[in-house]
This record gives sequence, C-alpha cells and structure tokens, in this order.
Amino acid sequence: MDEATARVWLATAVEEARAGLAEGGIPIGAALLGPGGALLGRGRNRRVQDGDPSAHAETAAFRAAGRQRSYRGTTMVTTLSPCWYCSGLVRQFGISRVVVGEATTFHGGHDWLAGHGVEIVLLDDAACVAMMRDFVRRNPALWHEDIGA
Repeated sequence: MDEATARVWLATAVEEARAGLAEGGIPIGAALLGPGGALLGRGRNRRVQDGDPSAHAETAAFRAAGRQRSYRGTTMVTTLSPCWYCSGLVRQFGISRVVVGEATTFHGGHDWLAGHGVEIVLLDDAACVAMMRDFVRRNPALWHEDIGA
C-alpha cells in the first residue's frame, strides 16, 4: 500500500477523532474501507459520550459498515495503534490491513496483528501524535481509564 493513499484514508479517521474531542470524548477515530478503497464505515471513540466501555473507534467504524459477506481485503484505518480489544476485532473478522496513524502515545496490538498476517502500515503522523499527547496531558485520569492503566 502506498503512503499517499494511506494518508488520504487517515484523514477520515482524523476527522472522526477531532469530532470526538469536540464532544468531550477521547480523540481516536477510525474508518473501515473496502478492498477497492470505498468507505464502508467510520466512527470515533464514544466511551465518554455514551458511557459505554466498548465504544471504541474501530468498533464504531466496524458497526457503521454493517454486515459484510467477507472482510478479506478490507482496511481498518485508525488514528492510534489498536488496543487488544480492537486488535481482536481485526483478527476475528479477517480484516486484511490496518493503517495506524501513530503508535508513539500508545503501542497497542499492531505487532501481534502483523505476526498473524495482517498488513500494518504505520504512518507516525505528527498531527495524530500531537493530538493524543495534548489530550493525555490535559486528561491523564481519563486516558488511564480508557487505556486500562
């Protein structure tokens, strides 16, 4: 996968992360794209807004995509390295690729996914890093609640 396309796709996830932040939530966004690059679903972390600990960005994008006959060839794009819960979703449903905006703030399960044949594209996007670092600095208790620390 070429980096230019990955960055175009990341823009949708970043929009979702910013929307979540504006709502008082955790700024993590995601999008699920089909094998040809069509947007199937998008979402943001809504743990705070909905009071639902399972409302992660990747699961929101997955749910928004609706039922697919197969997830082979699809790409999950996320602003932050996926946690174990979201990594399990990728693995469970056979999502082929994960584009990760950044893994500096949180190094989730993307190495594990790579070890199980999922293509990982790590962008180390400076804007994603800055957004999360600022959030963590301003909301350490909420961050530690979300990340399980």
